Amino acid sequence: MFDRWRKYSYTAQKSQWLFIRWIFIWIAAFFLLYTLLTSFLFSMRVLENETMQPGLRGGDRFILSSFGLNRLIPPGVWINRSLPFSRGQVVLVDTALNEEENIFIGFLDILVRFFTAQQVSIINREEHFFIKRVIALPGDEISMTKFVLRVKPQDGTYSYTEFELSDRPYDIAIPQVPALWDESIPFSGNMGPLILGDDECFVLSDDRSNTNDSRTWGPISTGLITGRVLFRYWPLNRLGQP
Repeated sequence: MFDRWRKYSYTAQKSQWLFIRWIFIWIAAFFLLYTLLTSFLFSMRVLENETMQPGLRGGDRFILSSFGLNRLIPPGVWINRSLPFSRGQVVLVDTALNEEENIFIGFLDILVRFFTAQQVSIINREEHFFIKRVIALPGDEISMTKFVLRVKPQDGTYSYTEFELSDRPYDIAIPQVPALWDESIPFSGNMGPLILGDDECFVLSDDRSNTNDSRTWGPISTGLITGRVLFRYWPLNRLGQP
């Protein structure tokens, strides 16, 4: 009989509301921690296409460092700082940063993705995310011959192939094009000399038949690079740093 009426007691109700309040506090704290970590420290992403063949494949999953704190630094300041990425590294490019975003909608999207384990999003931003390789940095002079970029570092004397200046070895897929193909378009694989600005870098697909990169975009701002691939955690048979 006592148990039946216990829920109506002030002490029981107070204890129950205190328990519920702590649950909400813990959920809010975990959400805040998750948002801070994924915005400013690391994130996870899957490669949705084959543009980074042969080294990376569609379906590969990565842990990336996030450059959220770096985006708070005004453009152009990097000229006097060390960039958080270097030549040859695989990075995440977010072209949506060129667009003005509604803060409320952005926060709501974070909430939805958090409570659905990243399965649902109210903003379709996947079309703005690209995993590419950094080939040249601000101030570099670049040119391309037969899909291979040559880079003359800022204040450097000589130009080198992209592979010589990379921190890690990598392979590229070179497409076959007709001998009389117009060399003025990106698919030709040739490009005249170009000097990058103080806030510009040049990113490419490893599969050079895919030109959804700086060959068609032009050099991109360093601020559009929002993360660097640190580790491939799936598939297990290719576990490790890409």
